[in-house]
Amino acid sequence: MIKIGVIGALGKMGKEVVKAVINAPDMELVAAVDICSDGQDIGLIATGTKSGVLIETDLIKSLQNHKPDVVVDFTQPKNIFENVQEYMDLKIKSVIGTTGLTDEQIAQIKIMSEKNKTSCLIAPNFSTGAVLLMMFAKQAAKYFSNAEIIELHHNQKKDAPSGTAIKTAQLMAEANTNFTLGNSPETELIRGARGASAQANVHIHSVRMPGYIASQEVIFGAPGQILKISHDTMDRSCYMSGVLLAVRYVYNNNDFIYGLDNIMD
Repeated sequence: MIKIGVIGALGKMGKEVVKAVINAPDMELVAAVDICSDGQDIGLIATGTKSGVLIETDLIKSLQNHKPDVVVDFTQPKNIFENVQEYMDLKIKSVIGTTGLTDEQIAQIKIMSEKNKTSCLIAPNFSTGAVLLMMFAKQAAKYFSNAEIIELHHNQKKDAPSGTAIKTAQLMAEANTNFTLGNSPETELIRGARGASAQANVHIHSVRMPGYIASQEVIFGAPGQILKISHDTMDRSCYMSGVLLAVRYVYNNNDFIYGLDNIMD
């Protein structure tokens, strides 16, 4: 059995992870950490049935006491880098779903992972459909001269652009160096009207609106044609197959991985 700790267990994603782990035949939930509800049974909150695992607010103490094989972290962008440092110090393997890490922080985590021989998988998105969108976008990028990304999320998401949009632009940039070919010189009458410019001049437009969970559309253009690739998340349960896939991977390996696409056959 893989012993699992869920960090950010009371969040929307955290509770889904708790349910998925409890229902996984090869996993055992041993720790649940969040900033509130100390001492309450996480199973009762997440599934309506007692699990015997009580919420704890002290991350380090919880990890030391319960010694999970793998932690799944869906916390806050402001805390995630420090959390990963703690996982590495304790040589606990980790699956990171919290977005907001900078390129420099990701590079540092990779160094720590390799130094400690402790696997860490960071994924901007755990939905297999969204990951396939990224893979398709990379393939399409070889054949189109222009592209832009529109990402839409709920209005409680704290970082923009989304990690998925950033990762998509990175993958597209591996196939093409400039996605604004032939564009006229532009003047923004309102700053930000053209969105953020990512790798290879891919413009990313972020929408934050109640009612959305997560959606993304990549629009490719070339003379005489438009290609649109889109993905919509209807329920957070769609992320769980990817999360469990990542947990099983890091449990059996010791390397650093950025992006679920790297472990999808």
